[in-house]
Amino acid sequence: MKHYHYILAFLSCCFSTQIQAQTDIWVAPNGADTNLGTKENPLQTVSMAIRKVREMRRLSENNFSKAIHIYVREGNYQLYEPITIRPEDAGTSLSPTIIEAAPNEKPVISGGISLSGWTKVKGNVIGLPKEAIGKVWVADAPKVGGNILDFRQLWVNNQKAIRAKDTPYPTMNRILSWNKKEETCWIPTPKFPEIAKANGVEMFIHQWWAIANLRIKKMEVQGDSTKLSFFQPESKIQSEHPWPAPWISKETGNSAFYLTNAIQFLNEAGEWFLDKKAEKLYYIPRANEVMEKAEVIAPSLETLVRMEGTIDHQVSHVFFKNIIFCHTSWLRPSQQGHVPHQAGLYMLDAYKLKMPGTPDKKTLENQAWVGRPKAAVEVSYANHTGFEACRFEHLASTGLDYHKGVHDNSIKGNLFKDIGGTGIQAGVFADEATEIHLPYNPSDEREICTNLLISNNLISDVTNEDWGAVGIGAGFVRGINIEHNDISEVSYSGISMGWGWTKTINAMKNNYISANKIHHYAKHMYDVAAIYTLSAQPGSVISENYVDSIYKAPYAHIPNHWFYLYTDEGSSYFTIKDNWSPSAKFLQNANGPGNTWQNNGPQVADSIKVKAGIQTEYAYLLKDKKQADKYWEINVEKPVIVELISENGQTIDRKKLDEILLKSKVSQEALFQWENHVVIFDKVQDVYLLRERLKNAFPKIQIKTYDDLFYEFNQEKCKNGKSVKEWSHTILTANLVADTTLQKEYLNYHATQFEKWSEVSQGFCNADFQQLLIYKNGRQLMLVISIPKGESLDKLNSKTIENNPKMVEWNQLMTKYQEGISGTKKGETWVFLKPASN
Repeated sequence: MKHYHYILAFLSCCFSTQIQAQTDIWVAPNGADTNLGTKENPLQTVSMAIRKVREMRRLSENNFSKAIHIYVREGNYQLYEPITIRPEDAGTSLSPTIIEAAPNEKPVISGGISLSGWTKVKGNVIGLPKEAIGKVWVADAPKVGGNILDFRQLWVNNQKAIRAKDTPYPTMNRILSWNKKEETCWIPTPKFPEIAKANGVEMFIHQWWAIANLRIKKMEVQGDSTKLSFFQPESKIQSEHPWPAPWISKETGNSAFYLTNAIQFLNEAGEWFLDKKAEKLYYIPRANEVMEKAEVIAPSLETLVRMEGTIDHQVSHVFFKNIIFCHTSWLRPSQQGHVPHQAGLYMLDAYKLKMPGTPDKKTLENQAWVGRPKAAVEVSYANHTGFEACRFEHLASTGLDYHKGVHDNSIKGNLFKDIGGTGIQAGVFADEATEIHLPYNPSDEREICTNLLISNNLISDVTNEDWGAVGIGAGFVRGINIEHNDISEVSYSGISMGWGWTKTINAMKNNYISANKIHHYAKHMYDVAAIYTLSAQPGSVISENYVDSIYKAPYAHIPNHWFYLYTDEGSSYFTIKDNWSPSAKFLQNANGPGNTWQNNGPQVADSIKVKAGIQTEYAYLLKDKKQADKYWEINVEKPVIVELISENGQTIDRKKLDEILLKSKVSQEALFQWENHVVIFDKVQDVYLLRERLKNAFPKIQIKTYDDLFYEFNQEKCKNGKSVKEWSHTILTANLVADTTLQKEYLNYHATQFEKWSEVSQGFCNADFQQLLIYKNGRQLMLVISIPKGESLDKLNSKTIENNPKMVEWNQLMTKYQEGISGTKKGETWVFLKPASN
């Protein structure tokens, strides 16, 4: 018996020594989970390595005194279920668990399935457009568990392919109308009316600051118009929720849309279609793709890693380094539709109160409950964890999500690229059971996302499917520090911080957004900013950020409704200082109290620009930045024109108008008038808000905004041209003739004027015109001529034609396309709007 106890003690001692000695676990694609996990005999899966470490810690009598490393060798690790990290897998401050790439290797953790066996389609396929015949390749649809794999993304040689749609990039169509009571939408009849009989067709619609994916239940073709109805639950939510609703506007166009997921749409290189009934996948290769050799991957898993504890038993001291996470799916839009409220959070229920007002907000009429999209990596109830130098690529929804009960974590030096939704998400936005406008302030503060560092990450080409998602999205967070990130090629806002739309003190405070470089954003959506905030956040600071290059979104609901910085409803107790941007185009909407704005705009020192963005240690990330989109122009802040037209002897109450101008920070010198036309010409921070105030104040007066600035001359067109500091403006208005062919000719002349009629701009230079702008709304034109203050337009205008016969010819040519507006005399074309005096 004594010998038996001696033997057990000896074995226990030996095993304990082995545990202490082996603090490196190795994983390789050619390993086996029955191996020891040494470098020579590696395991095959990360999950087994985590289990091995768990058992090592459980059986160890003493705490480990150094880190335990799980080294992952280069190769592809295809997952069939998420890697799960539990509280029992926690490390310690002295002995963290580090899951990292083997030195100089690039392991890939993938939720995708490789597809092979591609052959060129011979003959015709029912429904395939004629222009696609001879271009299409086909493979058997992938199966998982004996069932056809459903998916919404496809990658060919790690380039995202396009789910077949009815318009080529970047064009979209416009809806005709929306009937909320019937829950139906009218659109122009598609090119292929036979898709009315197809199954699985979806509508992608652009509405204000969010999109929606709607599964089409029925299509009723009636001549050149077609009525759509949709499946539930998205049909009810889409028609009942008030914000953001489909946009209907004669001035800027109705909401844009496209249809997708029908074989009839398969006609462009890079497009694919999954025929689930025939169990076939069709694809039209791009020019550089050889299908026999191409790596084609369809996503299967929605989540790759799930790190989750409980409020009393958290995961801690677990870190990932140099791991590549890629190829995830997200199927909710295919199963229940997708109608987001904001920042990618989708609505579970939403409607307008019949009687506005809630205890927290007396005027609130919008009610909504939201869900949270899936993420490739999800973390909840975890502390002292982190991701460093990892790559999050080719993902369907959110990249990395630190959700609830997380504190003292870090996200540092990672790449987030080619992601359908938000790059990094943090904090509770609203639990599914809680209405989104209620302030979140849990009794147990351990629930709050606290002290999260998001630093030196490159975030580029995210939000490429859900255009209303953001680069970095933070909800009710505390002590978050978002610094030195580079964010570009996003469809909506760069950084969105806060939730609740409330001035009520809540869980948020002491948040910092500093030294980030945010550029080439707002590619598709407006009501937008590089940095956007909501609700009260005492002690929070936005400083020393570099903001530049906001895209000119082609289907924006209000083309001027874009900003560099935007503190939205309830934003309170912020300090916003020393942020560089090309102009002071900022919006403060229903703010306060306690906000301080100091030294923001183009006057900020260049040193701020130099220091912002990714720091030297992580500069290697910048080689992966996606290039700017060649189809998109960059916005430059220009004055806008708002016109008020009174009729039938109506008068505009000047006192009331002056009050609105003061509230909207518009100078009284910006007013011009001719007869019953009053024009506001100024740099207006929020033209939409100004217009709404004017509508409410003058309900019987027609109000028009001029967003279409189609021609601009400035001193940069002149040799040695220099602008003077003070200008005076002359505004004139006329109509284009009704003939649409002549209208196109007129616009084309102005589009090519600098190249084909250079003498015209030379005439403007000779006259010392500082700027010349032409806006259009329908047929009506607004011409603004800016000259040095104190000069005479008549005197300067005569210089445009001196020794300049081509200028004379141009002026004569333009008379063919112009006529006077209503109220002008016979033969009168351009009329002058004079400064409106009190």
